[in-house]
Amino acid sequence: MADLHLAPLSATTIVAANSLTLKPGQEQYAVPVSHAEAEQTISPSAAWPRVVLDGDEVVGFIQGSFDPEETRAEFRCCIWQINVKASAQGRGVGRFAVLGLADEARSRGFTRLTVIWAAGDSGPEDFFLRVGFRPEGETRFGEVIGALDL
Repeated sequence: MADLHLAPLSATTIVAANSLTLKPGQEQYAVPVSHAEAEQTISPSAAWPRVVLDGDEVVGFIQGSFDPEETRAEFRCCIWQINVKASAQGRGVGRFAVLGLADEARSRGFTRLTVIWAAGDSGPEDFFLRVGFRPEGETRFGEVIGALDL
């Protein structure tokens, strides 16, 4: 993982991003229920989809949203989705993606980044805690709302 970089989602990377194979059991955590509800209000101009490339191979995907006008604090500056190819997990790809999104958030004037995850044995909670998110509440569906000060 020596040549990691972020690139906008494009016609040449979308198939690979949609085909990322996760570790067994992770698929159920890919998109929390509350995201489906919130996605109805996301502004296309606020979306920030990026692939993580190792050289020219797509090894991850992250989508954030930046909308200072959003009434719900947990959706103003947030990670909507993050997926890392199973064979690339544990090598810094996810951390790289989160830090890249955090840099973009800072450049837009945000001071707090949020993410929502469902708790569970194969879920992403340990990853988000290692990256520095702290639990600060729950959604009405019982998912964890995590925050990272930027």
